[in-house]
Amino acid sequence: MECLVPNDTQREGLPLIHGANVSRFFNGKEVIVAVQGLSFGIHEGRITAIIGESGSGKSTMLKLIYGLLEPDHGEIRYRGWRVPNPREKLIPGHDAMRMVSQGFDDLNTYANVWDNVASQLPNTDLEAKFSNTERVLDRLRIAHLKKQRIADLSGGEKQRVAIARALVNEPEVLLMDEPFNQVDAAFRETLQADIRTIVADTGLTVVLVSHDPAEVLSMSDELIVLRSGQLAAMGKPAWLYNHPPNAYTARLLAKSNILNAEEALLLGLESTTEVAVHPEWIALHEHPGAAFEVLAVRFKGFYEELSVGNGSLQVNVISSNPGRYPVGSKVNVSVSTYQTLPD
Repeated sequence: MECLVPNDTQREGLPLIHGANVSRFFNGKEVIVAVQGLSFGIHEGRITAIIGESGSGKSTMLKLIYGLLEPDHGEIRYRGWRVPNPREKLIPGHDAMRMVSQGFDDLNTYANVWDNVASQLPNTDLEAKFSNTERVLDRLRIAHLKKQRIADLSGGEKQRVAIARALVNEPEVLLMDEPFNQVDAAFRETLQADIRTIVADTGLTVVLVSHDPAEVLSMSDELIVLRSGQLAAMGKPAWLYNHPPNAYTARLLAKSNILNAEEALLLGLESTTEVAVHPEWIALHEHPGAAFEVLAVRFKGFYEELSVGNGSLQVNVISSNPGRYPVGSKVNVSVSTYQTLPD
């Protein structure tokens, strides 16, 4: 068995979690490539989000980081030490990490909130067990639920209990797989803010999987974008949003309009390669003789998503003035900025 101890070069200059050329395949009637050739870094005390389309390898990557799956090629290291695989541990999963899964599988449905959280702590020091459980219930704003059964809670409340259960023994890394799927929109931002506060107060490192661009853009410090099991982009959310390195990232994060050189020219943009034009980078101006027409309007509350076309080209536009451009309106289209994409 390979030694898990890092050498000096592995210790220095690396992120908290470091993956090098990681691949994982699943064998059935045919070989399925889950992730392939992934090299990445996750920094301490930050929130890193892994985003991609369904089947892009997000959950597989999370399980590889935690040590629930073994890479077929490459390796993942934590503080320079190789993450042990399931064959090397009686109970798989890195000791410094905890994972919160989508289905609340770890929760005891018919036990109350207090017992679910406190059960993660030993009985050797009952005073510490009591105080630590109280502290984490307060942090997650669920102390008032401590006597309620898990079966009687809402999805959002269960998610808070699952996170409290993972945090009660103070791990260094919290891994979360689609953590806000079952949280009502009204409470999602509050839970996200609470997690950010915990990160700021404790130095916790969070790695979360999501398919929701709005979620990861507002919450994460770093983004890892996966496409078909491969790394499509990695960097700061604002940078990747405003300077997407490829069409996939632009569509995923911004629902961007991807135009070839000929289509771009119809909007007055000169480029020899594809360009990305985010819907909010387009402005409309009503004019009875304009070539473009509003084809569809989708009401979104304080803004609208419009489909605008001229027969040869159709683009999506965000209007911050609901009702201003009804279907059939003739409009001129102007682009304030755009991003050229590599060949």
